[in-house]
Amino acid sequence: MAATEISSDVIRGYSDPIILFLLMESDSYGYEISKSIREIAEEKYTMKETTLYSAFTRLQKNGYIESYSGDGTQGKRRTYYRITEKGKTYYQSKCEEWELTKDVVSRFMKE
Repeated sequence: MAATEISSDVIRGYSDPIILFLLMESDSYGYEISKSIREIAEEKYTMKETTLYSAFTRLQKNGYIESYSGDGTQGKRRTYYRITEKGKTYYQSKCEEWELTKDVVSRFMKE
């Protein structure tokens, strides 16, 4: 039986680079990032709100993203996020790590 959705356990170590990837395209806010993840993953992965916001906190603490207030809808202010230079460097290192990870794991995963 084929899996229809990726387990959050499998992808946990890559939630940060997924968010950073989207922020390299443009600054964004939580709901829009969540929606983009679902769309790009073709509904095979959905990042839970708690995972998303704890990632924002971790990414900010590490200096990989910055937040700022922007105009929202219906008079509410939205918190937007943007990637920093340090975040771009971190993203690149995670991409390199991913290539190594795929290589190693693929040696053990046979159909």
